[in-house]
Amino acid sequence: MNWTEPSSTMNAEEIIIYMESLRNEGQQHVLKRFFKTGKGEYGEGDEFLGLKVPQTREVVKMAKDLPLEEVKKLLYCRWHEVRLCGLLILVCQFERQAKKRLENDAEAITRRDRLVSFYLEHAHQANNWDLVDMSAPKILGHWLMLPTMQGGKVGLNEEYKRSVIDALAGSNNLWLQRTSMVCTWKTTQQGAPTWCLRLAEKHLHHSHDLMHKAVGWMLREMGKRISEDLLRSFLSEHIHEMPRTALRYAIEKLPEEERRYWMNIPVTKVSK
Repeated sequence: MNWTEPSSTMNAEEIIIYMESLRNEGQQHVLKRFFKTGKGEYGEGDEFLGLKVPQTREVVKMAKDLPLEEVKKLLYCRWHEVRLCGLLILVCQFERQAKKRLENDAEAITRRDRLVSFYLEHAHQANNWDLVDMSAPKILGHWLMLPTMQGGKVGLNEEYKRSVIDALAGSNNLWLQRTSMVCTWKTTQQGAPTWCLRLAEKHLHHSHDLMHKAVGWMLREMGKRISEDLLRSFLSEHIHEMPRTALRYAIEKLPEEERRYWMNIPVTKVSK
């Protein structure tokens, strides 16, 4: 095989070999610092080839029809960029089954549900914030807004979907917890604020800065895309217990004078 030209017939092993051939040692060191891979940091031990995201996306274009058993091999690869490739292939496959004309198509629903089940089974392999953020909204978040199949019946099945998200939120895994929060980016984009507000409240007392940022980011998007008044209502209820990082992110798009107002309100409840 000519490794300068990725092929649509590549299997997982060949994809990994091809991506390894693109290794950039200088970029490796940059990414290791950026994604906090040092001892005791959130990305401790993560390994990088030094590829840029557009390079990975070019591979995804060629491998978009890769069978799930081969995608799984990518998700369990040591290299960060290869895991990203596997996740983006899943995104591509899910989006093909989620086109408007297929939203209520029984076969497409079955395929979407299978992809979501596969994603959830291996979601712990999205073990850094970019892997979560580039996959969770487009797969899990989109699925929350689409018909699904339970008990042989098609419907929104919101109770079941809440149980899925709550299981992620209640796990002991930082990345699964972030998945539960960041997936609400898509629900917000589609005009449904409840998912964001509910998950933000669940994670409000999280101890990790990455979750503070995720909570604030999702609240900001909800306020910007749906209702600043809903954002203000959430702030009014929780301002005395909100971590400052979450608050700064949440109010970023509000007028400067209003941002100062919220930031000057003291924390009177200690986050758990």
